Amino acid sequence: MTDIHGFKLVRREHIAEYQLEADIYTHVRTGAELLSIIAKDENKVFGITFRTPPWDSTGVAHILEHSVLCGSRKYPLKEPFVELLKGSLQTFLNAFTYPDKTCYPVASQNLQDFYNLVDIYMDAALHPLLDRHTFDQEAWHYELEDAAQQPIYKGVVFNEMKGVYASADSLLGEHSTRVLFPDITYGVDYGGDPRHIPDLTWEQLVAFHRKYYHPSNARIYYYGDDDPVERLRRMDAYLSEYERAEIDSAVPLQRADRILPARVTLPYPADQNDEDARLHLTVNWRLGEATDPVETMGLHLLDHILTETPASPLRKALIDSELGEDLTGVGLEGHLRQMMFSTGMKGIESGDEDKVVALIDATLQRLVRDGIDPKTIEASINSEEFHFRELNTGSYPRGLSLMVAALQVWNYDGDPLAGIRYQAPLDEIKRRVASGERYFEDLIRKWLLDNPHRTTLLLTPDGELKNRLDREEAEKLAAIKAGWGPERIAAVIEHTRALKQRQTTPDSPEALRCIPSLAVADLPRRNKPLPMEVAALDGTPLLVHDLFTQGIAYLDVGFNLKALPAPLLPLVPLWSRALLETGTAREDVVELTQRIGRTTGGIEPECYTSSLLHRPEAAAWVLLRGKALDERLPDLLAIIDDVLTSARLDNRERVRQLAAEEKAELESNLIPGGHRYVAMRLKARFNASDWIQEQLGGITYLQALRSLEQEIESDWSGVLARLRAIHDVLTRRGNMLVNLTADGRGRTRAESAIASFLARRPSGATPSALETPARRPDAVMEGLTIPAQVHYVGKGINLHQHGHRVTGHDLVVNRYLRTAWLWDQVRVQGGAYGAFSMLDARSGQLTFTSYRDPNNRKTLAIYDRTADYLAHLAIDRAELDRAIIGAIGDMDTYLLPDAKGYIAMGRHLSSDNEDNRQRLREEILSTETSHFRAFGDKIRILADAGEAVIMGARDQLDTLQPIRLTTVL
Repeated sequence: MTDIHGFKLVRREHIAEYQLEADIYTHVRTGAELLSIIAKDENKVFGITFRTPPWDSTGVAHILEHSVLCGSRKYPLKEPFVELLKGSLQTFLNAFTYPDKTCYPVASQNLQDFYNLVDIYMDAALHPLLDRHTFDQEAWHYELEDAAQQPIYKGVVFNEMKGVYASADSLLGEHSTRVLFPDITYGVDYGGDPRHIPDLTWEQLVAFHRKYYHPSNARIYYYGDDDPVERLRRMDAYLSEYERAEIDSAVPLQRADRILPARVTLPYPADQNDEDARLHLTVNWRLGEATDPVETMGLHLLDHILTETPASPLRKALIDSELGEDLTGVGLEGHLRQMMFSTGMKGIESGDEDKVVALIDATLQRLVRDGIDPKTIEASINSEEFHFRELNTGSYPRGLSLMVAALQVWNYDGDPLAGIRYQAPLDEIKRRVASGERYFEDLIRKWLLDNPHRTTLLLTPDGELKNRLDREEAEKLAAIKAGWGPERIAAVIEHTRALKQRQTTPDSPEALRCIPSLAVADLPRRNKPLPMEVAALDGTPLLVHDLFTQGIAYLDVGFNLKALPAPLLPLVPLWSRALLETGTAREDVVELTQRIGRTTGGIEPECYTSSLLHRPEAAAWVLLRGKALDERLPDLLAIIDDVLTSARLDNRERVRQLAAEEKAELESNLIPGGHRYVAMRLKARFNASDWIQEQLGGITYLQALRSLEQEIESDWSGVLARLRAIHDVLTRRGNMLVNLTADGRGRTRAESAIASFLARRPSGATPSALETPARRPDAVMEGLTIPAQVHYVGKGINLHQHGHRVTGHDLVVNRYLRTAWLWDQVRVQGGAYGAFSMLDARSGQLTFTSYRDPNNRKTLAIYDRTADYLAHLAIDRAELDRAIIGAIGDMDTYLLPDAKGYIAMGRHLSSDNEDNRQRLREEILSTETSHFRAFGDKIRILADAGEAVIMGARDQLDTLQPIRLTTVL
């Protein structure tokens, strides 16, 4: 075939599994590889990936990922990335660094917006400015404002990685990989060790880009319904100025003769006052390359069989042992040239670590000797095939998920389509299993029992580690300053001043105009309504969403939490899990889990809370969310019927295990997601729905779980009585709802099955018993203590309670604050990894939070100055239009069918009607500069009447008196 716009077609293939057409090209001039997937999907995806193996733990690849998006040859702004965040209809806009590659993906439903995103990302990747100021901001620099002070390190990635190193789970995942691959790139910290990031120089960063960011080292990806020929034409324009180059970026294999240590022990930061801090352990195996699609699929399925469900034999053996609180480890890691498998336990008492390792070995040996239960194998194969076929990626674009799958093989010079095709290898495994072959038992023997490339990693709590690291850093900086003369000190002070001046100087209007953007006139004036019909069956609301779902029925069975008294709320998540994970009168836990896996796409519990539109009341529900092929919906409903009728809530040991798992998972999420818990705790002070949410998933829930563990031991009858009280109230028909998303054919079959299901529920309803605390202003700041070197800083106010209605204009301004004021002040100048502004149009709640923030008091002061910033803001028409476009993008986010049904249900439960949403849209589209000042007037009360919650280290929170401290880790 002749060349097409400088590209040579290597192969064309139909991917039957997803009804996709895939073309693989090579760019003739440079050798760049391009995978072009044609799909009937308006959510178009582009990505360019470079193989970027780092050679040390300075975080060079990670820092370069940040820096590349800070200005380029064609777009010489400080941060084009942020301008896109402000004013694009993007459905995905980010970049991410792996241990050996760096990806730059974008997605949009709008074709012109998509082309704009691709243009900016290509210029950023190939022609970044990479000036010294960008390095100082994103990597590290000395900050010194006065000669009498000591310098500090400041940098976005520096502080991001301090947050990573404060999390035991993050450390466990990072070091599990490093101990298996000590001699190659996987043996260093690609994200950057905070102790080594200051060793990186600007010159090294520029050299890293020069070496690896070349088209000859690029893998380019397209997906969606855009013109496939136009893809090539546009891409050739970016690549044609380059010549083919030989780039040594291959990732070597770890030496097979390297003897790994039997055990590696490392510390993790714990609270000095926590006498109960426990050990975390993983056993880690280095596996082979992902070159055999059948074996790669087999290992993926084996991971699911061993650890992913309550019926998984390795998970069950570990949980039943009571040697720890929950499983840990990454399971199968397939994003490396050599795969790895990692599993273990967290919350182990000192002295029990050898028992955990011995139990893992004994369980694997037993499975090989006695065989894996065929029903467990069948359930895992069915579950994974369902998820492959459904390709339900939630808010994550489907095309991006396929790109990541392709790179698992493509990044190591293999066939990119091997990572996408699943049916042939899956069918081969099913054939072998059906023939009687002990396929998965043989995989266990080969890769886990007989594999010498294995090591155990043990993390031990160190209550002094955080303080010791602080001291070491301070002493290092003091020694560095001691070696500076007066001229060097003056130069550092001047550099600090110049960097801050650059950070606070806005891009010129001329520079901003170079960013391509849609026009407000191009935006649709009307919202896209989500289909919903409201009916009732035996007094139970039935919401139906007739949507094309590829033959899958999505079913939510809801239970109204407002029927419960408030003291029972913290037990609701445990109750909802216990329904599915304690067994029934006819089946034990394993048998029930196998049945779910064999006949459905899964059932998961989820809590939903929301304020009612412009009203102080709350909607609060717990849902059992299930999915199945249309013809298997009766099986799904039969399972839900069985668990509602006879779940073994009296299974004391299993309830204890679930409580321990819930507590361990929440504790693991505290540091990686600190801003979410701060926001939840803060918002709970202001309105009923957020107070309920905090009871169900916040710090209050964590405290309740800690107490519950003791109560299960000392007062099981009391705990069981409360679980049964929840069950008796919630499972009455009048306290339930059913939400169905299906296409026309599946809907007819479903409604009959739903009617039969509801007829078997107890009749009646319980009057609302839930009373939330009356709003009491709390002027005292709360500090949530964790052993971390960074903070999560929150402050908020409820505008409705101060007489202000939230408008669509306010949503535009709030979004602008997040991407301009808070980004510049908290992230760029303050060095935090992230800053957020959340405005709930239903409740009126405004909440500011920061993420992995080196500051606390300074960040609070920034929040308080927001009204002044808006009062003096001069925003031109182009910037205003970008803010409007971004806000419309938030309203028009891409949704898969099940998400459309779920969101429509949420709008119904919160009384958020189409008239209100259309009003918000019209207000967004008509926003003017005067509305920015008006919003500033509304939030001026934040400084004096706002309330604050901060998560961070105890010694640093103590300086913020008056403050009320709550120990969380």
